[in-house]
Amino acid sequence: MNVKKVALFASGSGTNVQNVIEYFADNEIIDVDSVWCNNPRAYVLERAEKFNIDTFIFDRETFYKSQEILNILKKRKVDLVVLAGFLWLIPDNLIQNFPIINIHPALLPKYGGKGMYGMNVHKAVVENRDLESGISVHYVNENYDDGKLIFQAKCKIEPSDTPEIVAKKVHELEYKYFPEVIESVLLGSAEKE
Repeated sequence: MNVKKVALFASGSGTNVQNVIEYFADNEIIDVDSVWCNNPRAYVLERAEKFNIDTFIFDRETFYKSQEILNILKKRKVDLVVLAGFLWLIPDNLIQNFPIINIHPALLPKYGGKGMYGMNVHKAVVENRDLESGISVHYVNENYDDGKLIFQAKCKIEPSDTPEIVAKKVHELEYKYFPEVIESVLLGSAEKE
């Protein structure tokens, strides 16, 4: 049986990473191979280690000016790179060699682009008095939040909702749908880029 391997990239706490790891823990055909992080103090590294997942820490120089990460991912036979709260733009050498997907905490194309992540997005949703928000899972290209959409899910926003309440609603969608979308991409039921 050909096991599909996932590499997760994250920059922060890693709640989505943990959720994905737990979702695939007993899966015989999909394996979370490794967790990659650009922040040596990020809590995501501790989360991964609790599940005995290999972790890799890298700096900007390694990410943008070397082939090191590409070579390790190839050597480990990774099938899919998943960005789960990873904040750097992905270099061409990775985009050209792997399918890469990202989860964004808004309904793209709204509230996408550089600097639009986490609470910045939820504050913008509240300030603009939007009636709904949600998540977007998309393929990654050379621009922030610009690749082909794979999946969106929506939640209602009440006029009294704070950015924190919006964040909670969006997180619930992430936890529910993100692992399922990863699975559909790996098993070929999601539309290819």
